[in-house]
Amino acid sequence: MNYKAYVFDVYGTLFDVYSISEKCTVYFADKGTVISQLWRQKQLEYSFLRQVMGAYKPFYEITKEALQYVCRSLHVPITNEIMEDLLQAYLKLSPFEEVERVLQMLSNETMAVFSNGSFDMLRPLLDHAGVAKYFTHIISVDEVKQYKLSPLAYQHVCSQLNVKPEEILFLSSNAWDIAGASHFGFQTAWINRTSGVMDVLDVTPNYTANDLQTLFNELMKK
Repeated sequence: MNYKAYVFDVYGTLFDVYSISEKCTVYFADKGTVISQLWRQKQLEYSFLRQVMGAYKPFYEITKEALQYVCRSLHVPITNEIMEDLLQAYLKLSPFEEVERVLQMLSNETMAVFSNGSFDMLRPLLDHAGVAKYFTHIISVDEVKQYKLSPLAYQHVCSQLNVKPEEILFLSSNAWDIAGASHFGFQTAWINRTSGVMDVLDVTPNYTANDLQTLFNELMKK
């Protein structure tokens, strides 16, 4: 493996965003799973829309507004107390089962996380899972107020790590993020956890695997 830095997306790549469904089910019963799915969908949509509009808000605020929208659209009442509890649960998402093993395998490498998440979301999440110690850098778009897929967001990673785009292996489960990072010039690994189809956006990831363990098992052989 000949990369100067391994940069991991957070939501959906290291952490299961749908693990929030358990907490949603406590409050919304049989609608809990649907709410968790639509919440994530609207969270991403709002980040894309705000980027295009030039109307940046921190990801915590976007996450809150996305939940408000979903509850309104489904005509589900939500109190401030429930909303706060669900937002706090976002700081305790479950890591995928192979994550810590893989980070241990790479403990001698330069590793960073790079996320749309703001620091007030990322630091508690990584600390709660006990994996913050593996990363030399926690990089948030909040520092430049440019959401992925903006090239300025990916450039911020290079600036923070003082490396060239092609010297980074960027890992994400989100096909849109892989497209943006590949277009910018990162080497990319798509962690295709749902066995989906890559978006047709004139980019191809350098590697594809269903989980991080499978990917690095193969890379270690090279």
